[in-house]
Amino acid sequence: SIGFIWDVLEHAWCKKFNELCAFKAQNGHCNVYQYDEQNKSLGKWVQHQRVCYKKNALSSSRIEQLDSIGFIWDPLEHAWSEMFDQLCVFKAQAGHYIASRNGE
Repeated sequence: SIGFIWDVLEHAWCKKFNELCAFKAQNGHCNVYQYDEQNKSLGKWVQHQRVCYKKNALSSSRIEQLDSIGFIWDPLEHAWSEMFDQLCVFKAQAGHYIASRNGE
């Protein structure tokens, strides 16, 4: 009734998750750069979630929560996939894969 927090770690995780949700609402994505001065703490938390996931140290409920907001587990793979998709669109429109540097 007085707001005592029994599970400090769970409370801290939920607080950061809510920060990430707010970040996504403002920026349209969950890919927080860990060295961004404005979001340094959140960026480090995001990176920590990725490390825990790779080590199978993240609970399935937390994985589900992060998945539900479009969390990017592997930013390099995600970036590669996005660029590949753009290349496929370019090929469909231009009929070839040769893209010039100046966008022509």
